[in-house]
Amino acid sequence: MDLRQYGHADAQAVRSMLLDIHDEVYADNPDPFHSRERFSYFLDLWSSRKNWRCVSGWENGGPVGYAYGSVLAPGGWWRGSTRPSGPRGPVFALSELMVLAKWRGTGRAQRIHDALIAPVPANAVSLQVESAHDKVLRLYESWGYRQVDESKAHDDSPQYAVMLKCLP
Repeated sequence: MDLRQYGHADAQAVRSMLLDIHDEVYADNPDPFHSRERFSYFLDLWSSRKNWRCVSGWENGGPVGYAYGSVLAPGGWWRGSTRPSGPRGPVFALSELMVLAKWRGTGRAQRIHDALIAPVPANAVSLQVESAHDKVLRLYESWGYRQVDESKAHDDSPQYAVMLKCLP
């Protein structure tokens, strides 16, 4: 798999690709929270951060998936959740990790994830995953994450498990 790295300056150039992958991943989900319009708001919000970074995976000339996020502002944390006292220093917020259905279960998601977080100047990585998605929660636990809180950041959002992984 070919891994491609992007930063804040590349956000507009990769925006359509990220939105198209999102649309394919959520094609069968009628929840308005997962609509392209709603997701584009969050994508633009995250990618406007100067320290935003993204990694996409490519195989056979087409995208496999992507992950993106940014280092939180000092003391920053997920909306609707209380920052745990454990992680000191910078925390990288993994905002999205999406892999197209045909590539799931192949290890590609973890390769994209690892390529995204490997160079980040942070002591920990945090993410949110829908609490109802047990399989995804267990996957992140197998990668070294642990649940530290729950969050419902927006009135129309699902309940999320807030997870944390301390970096060596």
